[in-house]
Amino acid sequence: MAAFAGSPGSWSENILDYFLRNNQISTEDGAEIIWYHAANHKSQMHKALRSVCMCAAHMIEADVLLPSDGSEHGQPIMAHPPETNSDNTLQEWLAEVMKSNKGIKLDFKSLASVRASMLFLDNVRQHLQRPVWMNADILPGPNGSSTVVDAKAFLDTVTSFFPDVTFSLGWTTGWHPEKVNEGYSWSMVKEMDYICSGLTQPVTFPVRAALVRQSCSQLLWLLKKSNRYSLTVWTGKGDSYSTEDLLYIRDYFNKTQVFYDILEPQNHEFKQAIGIQVTL
Repeated sequence: MAAFAGSPGSWSENILDYFLRNNQISTEDGAEIIWYHAANHKSQMHKALRSVCMCAAHMIEADVLLPSDGSEHGQPIMAHPPETNSDNTLQEWLAEVMKSNKGIKLDFKSLASVRASMLFLDNVRQHLQRPVWMNADILPGPNGSSTVVDAKAFLDTVTSFFPDVTFSLGWTTGWHPEKVNEGYSWSMVKEMDYICSGLTQPVTFPVRAALVRQSCSQLLWLLKKSNRYSLTVWTGKGDSYSTEDLLYIRDYFNKTQVFYDILEPQNHEFKQAIGIQVTL
């Protein structure tokens, strides 16, 4: 099944198409995409933007919050809970990132931060001719305890400003070392497909690496529901999973439909195992 591809330079352009077109990757393989995770504070943002060697990040992921005073009229800042303050605002972050050619992924933890961010994004949309992903956890998932972002309100708010955007829609999850961790259930993937089936934009589903192997049947069913769908495998800092688990995932799915935003040292071991050179 051919992957969905937005028009060149659009926010919905497939990231493989975009980075192939810009000669930054060599093959149509999601594992070639390099991520810089949590580029929130100015030091992290500048490190992500300065990387110009073989390990240069293609996609920069950052988290958007409202200031700790909780005011909806406050300017959005770049921080990941439990942090509630930052030396970087969304406006400052966008001003720097738009000077690069990197794709961006913005992770929202609340509707208030989404609404407050749209005008800042609207002001620079003409300078962001690249893939832009909007992320939120909209459904409860395996061992999930965090509050979900209301799906309809999130989708409606974003599309009212940017109908041509890539959505990253996930489940709240947890992982516990002392017990057997259930994966993504049939009801979870079917509810997600029900929400996404009415969309026209590409959608990637962020899935927790330690929970994917036991959920491959369910997630493959989900991917087969639309050529607009993909997976983004991510990892929690304390999670236990093996390089063999990642290789199993790679063999199970189409390599054009799975991206890997994973931590070191597993990222290096995984790329080494599949023959993709990574310079640390």
